Amino acid sequence: MSTPLSRPSYAAVLRVPHARRTFSAALVGRLSYGTVSLSLMLSLTRSTGSYAVAGLVMALFGATSVFLSPYRASLVDRLGPRRALLPMALLYAALLCVLAGACRRPGTSEAVLAVTAGLAGACTPPLGPTMRAVWAELLPDRRLLQRAYSVDGVAEELLFVSGPLLVGGIVAVASPVVGVVLSAVLVAVGTLAFVTSPATAALRPAEREKSDGPAAGRGGPGQGRALLQPVVVAAAVGVSVSAVDLLVVAFAGERGLGDGTVAWVLAALSVGSAVGGLVNGAVAWSSPTRVRLPFFAAGVGLCLAAAGLAPGLGTLVLAVMCAGLFVAPALTTAYLIADESVAPGFRVRAGAWCNTAVNAGMSVGAAAVGLLVERLPLPVCFAVAGAVAAAAALVPGYRRGAARPAGGGGGTGGAAQSSSESSELPESSASSES
Repeated sequence: MSTPLSRPSYAAVLRVPHARRTFSAALVGRLSYGTVSLSLMLSLTRSTGSYAVAGLVMALFGATSVFLSPYRASLVDRLGPRRALLPMALLYAALLCVLAGACRRPGTSEAVLAVTAGLAGACTPPLGPTMRAVWAELLPDRRLLQRAYSVDGVAEELLFVSGPLLVGGIVAVASPVVGVVLSAVLVAVGTLAFVTSPATAALRPAEREKSDGPAAGRGGPGQGRALLQPVVVAAAVGVSVSAVDLLVVAFAGERGLGDGTVAWVLAALSVGSAVGGLVNGAVAWSSPTRVRLPFFAAGVGLCLAAAGLAPGLGTLVLAVMCAGLFVAPALTTAYLIADESVAPGFRVRAGAWCNTAVNAGMSVGAAAVGLLVERLPLPVCFAVAGAVAAAAALVPGYRRGAARPAGGGGGTGGAAQSSSESSELPESSASSES
């Protein structure tokens, strides 16, 4: 679809035809995910007067959004973005508006709020996985794709930082339901602009892959095994990162520090992740993705374990920032592996499985660390949180259709892979699919 570019830089990524328009549209839609949670939580608490009810409704919203993500992604793969993504986005936006209206009416039944929120979550359009699938079609050069995924991940992180700030500005002058309506408008407008971009036409529905052979229609041999490593690492990183929030709160409480210090430590994690993501995308790695991924996962784990030994706030900030340096590279590399592990018609699903793993891991991590922090010393809790990511580094990586772990000796492993980035192309890369 695109011509090879001589300079594999971030600027080169954005110079690809239709890249800026498509990426900007996707970011507008994805900004909705940064604004909706806080807006909806504030609207629910004001409407019901109960944190318990608001928490339950938000849990249903989050659960249907996260756990049905692979199914929604499969619809995009089967039908294409234009036929699947736009109806999802419009229904999701409409249900958010219904929720906003319900929250404006005091006395609205809790069951109505819960059911509407659950239905809205079930319709959440998978804009992130779809955008990454578009990147994979636009950029057959794996070096450029690495940079595209890196800038995509950093931009997404910035959206989740700026989204709540935007909501804070809204609630200072208006009702939080305005934030819910804004979230609906953002996702509708962004998705409409995204699916009407010429770049989305590059995503072929999965059923068209059947012409390439019976295995292609099912995603190719060994697809599940090939996805194991990136999905497990993504889940483990989610567990470890979500644990940091409560562990930092506990750290501040033990030392009598103010709540403001918590924000600074968490900001350091985000800054570290953004810097790590940009550096990772800019480096011309000589090792394959499946070799790099365990290194990044282990880096997250070791830095978090070290954070538990921090004698003071400054050391903690430094250790958490170092952990952040590995977070975005780990997730970006997991997405790259997921992309190269499946046939082109299954890319949205593969990315959605990594997304689901991260979000599910974050939910499990938050719940688990809440139990641990009341029973174990804080350094041990940090070590346990880090051990989850470090343990994921032990999961072997398999290429699609390979019988041995990638990077191992002989056979389809390390001996079969050259040290160049082109060795990271999937087995079908020599065909017309790329």
